[in-house]
Amino acid sequence: MNRIDQTFADLHAAGKKALMPFLTAGDPDVATLPALLRAMQDSRASVVEVGLPFSDPIADGPVIQASMKHALDHGATVDGVFEQVAAARSGLSIGLVAMVSYSIVHRRGLARFVGDAKAAGFDGFIFPDLPVEESDDACAAAKEAGLILSLLVAPSTPIDRAERIASASTGFVYVVSRAGITGAGASLPPELPERLTRLRGVTALPMAVGFGVSGPEHVASVVSVADAAIVGSALVQRVAAARDGGADAVGVAGDFVQELATGLRTPAVM
Repeated sequence: MNRIDQTFADLHAAGKKALMPFLTAGDPDVATLPALLRAMQDSRASVVEVGLPFSDPIADGPVIQASMKHALDHGATVDGVFEQVAAARSGLSIGLVAMVSYSIVHRRGLARFVGDAKAAGFDGFIFPDLPVEESDDACAAAKEAGLILSLLVAPSTPIDRAERIASASTGFVYVVSRAGITGAGASLPPELPERLTRLRGVTALPMAVGFGVSGPEHVASVVSVADAAIVGSALVQRVAAARDGGADAVGVAGDFVQELATGLRTPAVM
């Protein structure tokens, strides 16, 4: 069984939910990625999204855009990210998912990219800019490699199209909580529980909610109705602030994710 599937199955059996932090590979530098991944595991993350830097990030707000620019400006490459993930993998039990623009995959070649990612130790992919109508080849390649591929369901996605996206996805369905770009939010949309209830009517896959999840109270609200909470910009912002201030980015990131994880055990209802 794929590590992502096993993780969600184990959590479900134990009556627990997942925390899924997002890291930009290459921020503060590529060589720090293994230490950051170990810190995520030690801080109770179940799955980590590793963002491969891209010059034109899809749906990402200014925080992640700036982080990816920093990574690219300081020499981050796909091969470098794969090398660092491979260096860390043997010491990790958590799931690792590559969040990557499909243009990078296409340029490298689908079969080669999937094979290299698997060899590095990734368990699957999120391709945020891959429409479900064009996803057959990618889904087939991931399945053949034993990896998961999650596609995004936006707030504006009609339920019939959401069903198609969910059917094409494996591992989990990435549910975008709100319209617009990524970024830490003050609150989550009140209509989110209803959307998740409707989605559960068309898929048995776990649902992971991202965009705007930025504190333990948000995590608690999300996991009261979903299977996983994804935290991106709020974590990336802290890594960048630590980097710019000369602080220990690994320690700062670990402490923040540990704080977020308190929301996994806090009862909350949206």
